[in-house]
Amino acid sequence: MKKCLTLFALAAAGIASAATYNVTLLDPTMINGTELKPGDYKVDVDQNKAIFHKGKKAVEAPVKVENANNKFGSTTLRYGTTPDGKKALHSIQVGGSNTSLVFEN
Repeated sequence: MKKCLTLFALAAAGIASAATYNVTLLDPTMINGTELKPGDYKVDVDQNKAIFHKGKKAVEAPVKVENANNKFGSTTLRYGTTPDGKKALHSIQVGGSNTSLVFEN
């Protein structure tokens, strides 16, 4: 019984560390080598990975979670370009928080 409680506590701690954000992509966007179509996405972040969900499609990407000194007033997506000129998501500054998600493209 004690092992079950310990495993449950560890699993609950892992779930508590995950975060979910909602973002809207206005243009086709490259993330980790995959092009995402414009639309609304749910982004689940757990430690060093982010998973973009839209319907049944999911795309995983490495991410670094950074904390700024001040809260961001609105959610802002920052882009770079791929060598072939496509938009690539560089970071998401999450509005109402001091969290910034930085992607390695």
